[in-house]
Amino acid sequence: MSHHVRVLLLRHGETEWSRLGRHTGRTDIPLDEEGRRRARDLAGTLDGIGFTRVLVSPLSRARETAELAGLRGPVEVCDDLVEWDYGDYEGRTAEQIRAGRPGWSLWEDGVPGGETLEELGRRADRVVARLRQLEGDLAVVAHGHVLRVLAARWVGLEPAAGRLLVLGTAHLGRLGHEHGTPAITLWHSVCVD
Repeated sequence: MSHHVRVLLLRHGETEWSRLGRHTGRTDIPLDEEGRRRARDLAGTLDGIGFTRVLVSPLSRARETAELAGLRGPVEVCDDLVEWDYGDYEGRTAEQIRAGRPGWSLWEDGVPGGETLEELGRRADRVVARLRQLEGDLAVVAHGHVLRVLAARWVGLEPAAGRLLVLGTAHLGRLGHEHGTPAITLWHSVCVD
């Protein structure tokens, strides 16, 4: 892969569950009106960028965000971009979880009946490998935690380093290179410049 490749990351727009702080992994919750509005707002920022490939999570909130943001280029649904499987904690807020498990941290304690951070890291590694096979400007539209782990793995950090990379709904990141070294070149932004 050439080092001029840029990978735009886009977290899906707001849903009712993301607004309420509920862990939304595999449940296919649609965008709410605010999520749709903010995804459409990104279209002006992304207008004119032709992507050689747009990788998107199979969940509807990510696919709709890609459409509303006007991402242009061949779309490839990528199962590895589905959000972290929160298992028994699906649909619950951190506060609700901590009521029964004081001091709980997703990044350190994980989720019963769900996916481990290591398993999520392996999925992210497969996406990174796929991105490094492609040329040109690429886009990835997915979910908060999987994108945070993906960015950490892009720069060679452990999956747990994703805890340091907060990415709000309908916000952008960009992965690229600086002097041949993988780098995060933009984070938690609503514009690409």
